[in-house]
Amino acid sequence: MNKNVFFYTHSIAGLLSGLFILLMSLSGALLIFHDELDALQYPTVSAEAGKPLLSLDSCYASLQKKYPHAQVSNAHISENTHQPFVFTVYDSSYRNGTKSMQLFIHPQTGAVLQTRGGGKDIQHNFMSWLAVFHNSFHLDKKGEWLLGFFAIIFLISITTGLFLYRKNIWAVLCFRKTIFRKKNLHQLIGVYALLFNLMIAVTGFWMQRYVFKKEFYIPQKAYTPVLKPSDPLYFRMDIAFSNMHKTYPAFRGYVIYFAQTKKGKTAVYGSQSINAFIHSKKYADVIFLDSMGHIAKTAFIDSIDSDSRYDIINAQIHYGRYGGLAVKIVYSLLGLTGGILSITGFLLWVKRKKGNDIR
Repeated sequence: MNKNVFFYTHSIAGLLSGLFILLMSLSGALLIFHDELDALQYPTVSAEAGKPLLSLDSCYASLQKKYPHAQVSNAHISENTHQPFVFTVYDSSYRNGTKSMQLFIHPQTGAVLQTRGGGKDIQHNFMSWLAVFHNSFHLDKKGEWLLGFFAIIFLISITTGLFLYRKNIWAVLCFRKTIFRKKNLHQLIGVYALLFNLMIAVTGFWMQRYVFKKEFYIPQKAYTPVLKPSDPLYFRMDIAFSNMHKTYPAFRGYVIYFAQTKKGKTAVYGSQSINAFIHSKKYADVIFLDSMGHIAKTAFIDSIDSDSRYDIINAQIHYGRYGGLAVKIVYSLLGLTGGILSITGFLLWVKRKKGNDIR
């Protein structure tokens, strides 16, 4: 194929996806440190000497005493006396119960320390707002489709760029002085970040592939949320956790989604210590409890279907959640290269356009 075709394809793809890549690059680099940055907006917890960590049962009861009409969705379990329990609820006191809000519960006293909104509360819950922006631009299904579309354009931009600069790849990797010039900044960054950006594009597309299926375009009836106050817990969570630990000693729960009716199942998300490093710490495994607190079924990472297992691993790779601080730093720095490439590519296009106009 003519080299000019690749060049124009690369240029057009870069121009089309430039702003998208820049926005995804900047937001993604921040989201790598989601937990660390989100904790900055948590209330300060003053631990009280001599007092033990409260059980989830006590925190749930304390919440219902303060918000008797709340519909309780889920809770992130406190791991120590300096970390609050974080409950997500729907209550008429916040946006008439149409949007979720978070309640921070003191891990020793059960007092409500602070409340804030969910993914729409940019002022008090910026990281959740940013996560929604990164996943849909806050445009719902339209935003999800745009992500899938631009993921393909990004892939085209990377593969055509690989073809155009293939002869210089070895020179760049060998640090040859002749290639290290200001005018070559775009291809230098492109080569060093090639594998990373290709991985981000592929894994990102895979997560959005559903927007290219016909089911995505089937009109859905408008959903009107019905606010229904949650009942008290149907069983003792501390006893259920003790029984889970006896049955599955390697499992540790982190997030609980509460059943809204006696016929429903309470889902305890977590991970087993025997899982591979690539699997999610908080969402790899699930234990479902019935209304008596007995184990109804499990969905462990090593026993679910291969497609679901791959989707979990794909998300872990895309978001860099499989390693410690070093992996996060590398991801964050390399993540910025996508934005830099969009800027340098645009500047090259402007420079060439000016050159053509002069001629």
